[in-house]
Amino acid sequence: MTSALCRRQTATAAPHAGDIGPAARRLADRLRQDDVPAQFARFVLVGGLSSALYAVLFVVLGDLGDQAANIVGAIGSSALANELHRRLTFHAGERVSWLTAQWEGGGMALVGMVATALALAWWDAATDTGPLARFVVVAAVTGAIGLVRFVALRWAFGVARTVEEV
Repeated sequence: MTSALCRRQTATAAPHAGDIGPAARRLADRLRQDDVPAQFARFVLVGGLSSALYAVLFVVLGDLGDQAANIVGAIGSSALANELHRRLTFHAGERVSWLTAQWEGGGMALVGMVATALALAWWDAATDTGPLARFVVVAAVTGAIGLVRFVALRWAFGVARTVEEV
């Protein structure tokens, strides 16, 4: 059985009324590749999707309080991101178990949350700026942690070795 998350083997499909168009098809085919730029693009897309899930959970569970909504949102979005990275970003669904992906990805997500909290605490103690500046600090730290996480996951999932063997 072929999963919708797996790479398409051939790009020769007959056009039909709902065809997405040649530019979108080329982009989709490009994103299915296993080189670093394609994997990084998928990594960013998964990050956006999991961030959207976090936002929805945070808003929906807001009546539980900010901390509870934050924890549930972070766990839910991290679990989704870890699984999508395993299957979609790194095409490692057959090589890496769900539990391994959750352990490795979740551990790195936890390190990222701690680093972001520490950077924000330092920023708040060192400056007297508004929410936009704090958002920029969080975005910058999150982006840096994301780059480190991409490299670490790529290494942890064994993609560099596996792609060369294929």
